[in-house]
Amino acid sequence: MIINNRNLRALLLASALCLALVWLSLAAAQSPGGAGTFTDSRDGKTYNTVKIGKQTWMAENLNYGTSSGSWCYNDRDSYCKKYGRLYEWETAKKTCPSGWHLPSRQEWEALVTYAGGYEAAGKRLKSTIGWNDSGSGTDDYGFSALPGGGRYY
Repeated sequence: MIINNRNLRALLLASALCLALVWLSLAAAQSPGGAGTFTDSRDGKTYNTVKIGKQTWMAENLNYGTSSGSWCYNDRDSYCKKYGRLYEWETAKKTCPSGWHLPSRQEWEALVTYAGGYEAAGKRLKSTIGWNDSGSGTDDYGFSALPGGGRYY
């Protein structure tokens, strides 16, 4: 899959990045620069978070195992550790930790607008490493988007 600024949205949604509802507990855990962490009470995994504009985002892909509808890229656990899990859409909608949700179109548009619009946002939100063919980004906001892969079934 070739990733560009326009189809970055589909990749990130499919990887189940979750947008935070602004909860006092999460805000209290954030540093002045907007970076912080969140621990998923279901499995104890800790995720990096980042505040971009007025929104708080997970700065890495969710890696919560489900009984069905999720998998590691190429069925290798090492990929889940690095890139997070891949989810079927219906599973992704039910898998976000308490207090988190998949971003709405309006929330996604606010992120893209804040990051400079569709022509710039992909580069500014992508990790500085991990992308093929010189496709890495500048990670201006600590969002650290990685190419988590895809699955055809």
